[in-house]
Amino acid sequence: MADPRNPNERGAALLTVLLLVAVMAVVASTALERLALATRMTGNGGAVDQARAYADAGVEIARLRIGDLVAANPGKTTLAGNWMGTPQMIAVPGGVATARVRDGGNCFNLNSVVAGENEADLKVRAVGVSQFQALLQALGVDARQAQAAAASLADWIDTDSTPQPGGAEDETYAQAARPYRTANRFMVDPSELRAVHGVTPAIYALARHWVCALPTADLSPININTLLPDQAPLFAMLMQGQISVLQARQLLAQRPVEGYGSTVAFWAVPALEGLSPLAEVQQQVKLTTGFFGVDVSVDVGGTQVVERALIDARQSPAMLIRRNWGTGA
Repeated sequence: MADPRNPNERGAALLTVLLLVAVMAVVASTALERLALATRMTGNGGAVDQARAYADAGVEIARLRIGDLVAANPGKTTLAGNWMGTPQMIAVPGGVATARVRDGGNCFNLNSVVAGENEADLKVRAVGVSQFQALLQALGVDARQAQAAAASLADWIDTDSTPQPGGAEDETYAQAARPYRTANRFMVDPSELRAVHGVTPAIYALARHWVCALPTADLSPININTLLPDQAPLFAMLMQGQISVLQARQLLAQRPVEGYGSTVAFWAVPALEGLSPLAEVQQQVKLTTGFFGVDVSVDVGGTQVVERALIDARQSPAMLIRRNWGTGA
């Protein structure tokens, strides 16, 4: 115990008390900071959950409207009504939701490089591989790089272990800095393309806006009534060198306002006279849309949630088959 009559000991006691007060102040400050952070996190979590609920509602509204759109004219899906890409604003408590609908089949279906209904037995489909190569070349990729990427994509999805010429199977991926193996199954998201041998960051940056991963091995169901002139590389892809991107753009720009009433009428247009599309390609061109993409962005109290969904409208009622999320502050 400090002797109160000793000035030195009284000073030491005072210093000890001051140190204790300082330590307690730091502890209290840290505790308050953590409490404030926990409170903010709880609030943000609640805002995100609320925004997701609004996004779910937006997707459901879009699904119902897509069903109405298809039912109104089951034999033909056109751009009538200005439905594609037009933002639809929906007021929600404390914020706003914005929904956009697009044709979800006007893209290259990455899973079309194989054939087979059973994922245990997927075989390479040559026409799908050649279409992916043609798309990459239409986007400006060198022919050899495009061929290697297309072959490797088929090897990534097919169920055998024999690489295609220029392709890659497990032994190639085993030599990577971080070894991995081929998936041997359908792709679920186009971002998986980044893992494929030969798909460089530059090639992926070019291709990502043109590809999709539909839940089927069918060749890309291109709706000639909704394909936009800006999407001309997709039609040039189908023709594989018989028509340029510029010619495809001009063809799409000249489409009748009401769309084509039959695929026979489409293939008979003067711009396609004398060309010889494969029988598979002729069947691949559609007048209707089977898959629709829905993007819903919700902003509530500064918290933003984005939901991207894929709707299958090939049967009635239209069904939600896939969704993914993104958030931002």
